[in-house]
Order: sequence, then C-alpha cells, then structure tokens
Amino acid sequence: MKPDDHRDTGRRPEVIVEFLFDRGLLFISLNNIGERAALNVSVKFDEKIVGLEGTKEISTLPLFRSLQFLGPRREIVTFLDTSASYFKRKQPTKITAKISYQDADTQKYSESISHDLEIYRELVYLNSAMLTDADSCS
Repeated sequence: MKPDDHRDTGRRPEVIVEFLFDRGLLFISLNNIGERAALNVSVKFDEKIVGLEGTKEISTLPLFRSLQFLGPRREIVTFLDTSASYFKRKQPTKITAKISYQDADTQKYSESISHDLEIYRELVYLNSAMLTDADSCS
C-alpha cells in the first residue's frame, strides 16, 4: 500500500491535541482519532505551558516528548490547571501544537493545530460545591 493510500481510505493514524474545559478545570488531550496505531508520537508546543497553580511545566511532560505507542481511537488526558488559576497567572492563551508521529509502515505524519484558550475565560459553570448547595436548598 502506498503512503498516500492511508489518506484515501482513512486507514491511518491521526493524532490531535485538544484543550478540554470541564466545569472550571482545564485538561490537555492527546488523542489518536485514526484507524491505525500511531508510533513515536511527539508534541512540541510553541509556548511554555505551566499548570498546577504554577508548580508544573506541563508542556515538557514525557507524554508529549516521546510516546512510543498510541492505539487507534485511544486518548490520554492530563490535568492542566483550574481555569481561574491559569488565567490569573496570565498563562498563554494562543497555543500551537505541532504533532509528529508515524504508522507501522514507518510513514511519517505531522499535524499543526492552533488553539485559543481565551474562549474558556468567561464561561459560566457550576462547581461541585455550588451543586451541593443547590441540592440542600431543595
């Protein structure tokens, strides 16, 4: 099978990086949305990403430097920070992730995905304490 055949049939790995927001918590997802395993996955961010209230550089985690295998339709998610802490510390909001990987046939792939975390800054959400208080009022 020629390398381009993977693209035509959709039978190739396709690795993406997403920033996820869930009730005031920010996460980073490394996800192979493709049909084949991705090998030697690495992600380079154009900005330094510091999370856990300023205590941990998330962008240099081994997860992003050298992941040997990411199966098809598999996702790994890591906690970044609370949105309040992230924005209070003036962390970068425009971030581009360059993802490199290959398939079992050693065909190399590269994706570049730009994110704007500013969209999460003013989202309204209920945290668990608010939900507990609401339940006790009923």
